[in-house]
Amino acid sequence: MKLHNYTLLYISVALFFIISIWAGIFYAQMLDEVYDSIDDNMKNHKLLIIQKAAKDSAVLEKAHFDESNYSIHKIASAPANKIKDVFKDTLMYMQHEDDLEPVRLLKTIFTINKQDYYELRIISSTVEEDDLIEDLFYSLVWLYVVLLVSVFLVNTFLLKKIWKPFYQLIHQLEHFSLSTTSYVPVKTSVDEFKLLNTTVDALLKKNAELFISQKQFIENAAHELQTPLAISINKLELLTEKNNLSENELYTLASVIENLQRLTRLNKSLLLLSKIENKQFYEEEMVSLSAICLRLQEDLSDLATYKNVAIECENTGDLAVKMNKDLADMLLSNLVKNAVTHTPAGGLVKIRCDKQTLIIENSGAQALDQEHIFKRFYKNSGETHSTGLGLAIVKAIADKYGFALSYSFEGKHVFRVRF
Repeated sequence: MKLHNYTLLYISVALFFIISIWAGIFYAQMLDEVYDSIDDNMKNHKLLIIQKAAKDSAVLEKAHFDESNYSIHKIASAPANKIKDVFKDTLMYMQHEDDLEPVRLLKTIFTINKQDYYELRIISSTVEEDDLIEDLFYSLVWLYVVLLVSVFLVNTFLLKKIWKPFYQLIHQLEHFSLSTTSYVPVKTSVDEFKLLNTTVDALLKKNAELFISQKQFIENAAHELQTPLAISINKLELLTEKNNLSENELYTLASVIENLQRLTRLNKSLLLLSKIENKQFYEEEMVSLSAICLRLQEDLSDLATYKNVAIECENTGDLAVKMNKDLADMLLSNLVKNAVTHTPAGGLVKIRCDKQTLIIENSGAQALDQEHIFKRFYKNSGETHSTGLGLAIVKAIADKYGFALSYSFEGKHVFRVRF
């Protein structure tokens, strides 16, 4: 979810609760104000009726509401000491509505000449709360919708403009490469973005320096190791050609040469892994993996014949991918050579290609550890010649280009690469 949508979601929820609470308070205050106004009007009406009754005794005969909004009943003198105004809500039948409607009722007691006591009842129409609630609800819904649309528009246009430097910075970081690009600080007048600019710039410069230093160290170390290893192997091979060595001495020399050759391969593989992870392979082009598979079938035919292993290649579609040509060759050669090397005598290595997937199958009786198979230096028990980096190189190449690499055991070893 994008930042402005995330913000909009929280604002929407907050507005909902704020408007709901505000609606409850507003409704209570509005009703209180309405009743206060009605009550004041009824008090004033009460005084007018009492004054009229004092002048005109006919008013005291008004025992029913009928067409008017008050009624008077003569009462005993006993309740006179409890004279006070009592307001309450009640229902009264209305002919026009043909239904009971809410009214406000004032009940009070007054006296004429301090001898006769009368109960006065005055009614006044009031608001229908169900209608009021319904109207208020729809009004609040419309208010919420209008506020939400307004916030959305402000969030989309105004806040998007405010956050523009941030998105420019993110765009630069997405396409940033330590070896090929440099960071250009984003122009902004916002202090927080200025601080972010400064921090990111300092961090990237430090990482670029470390990257260059690491790259130089790896290249120098690999080069300096390669030369003495090659010289050592060459001198040991010359030593084995002498006729005065015993069989045990020759066996020892052969073992040393084999370990040095393994160390040479290990040095080259680690250097290659470092280059892949540091993204030092820049050139990319459309590479036909189907063609590489056919070439590998031919190149590895001697090794397959020696191990008594058959290699089959099945193409159901031209598999072409945009990537570095050397890395494409390394990806496939490591997978195919690994399959040929670890297939028992009389087994089969099958390479299948379609337009999106490469599948390499080879015979085998025991499944490999799916969790560790692509990790560095993982080897089957008993293996001594392998460096344990072949499949790690394959994984590094797949991760670099976002290929989906997987292993499964289905009565045979199956490696899948989905492009």
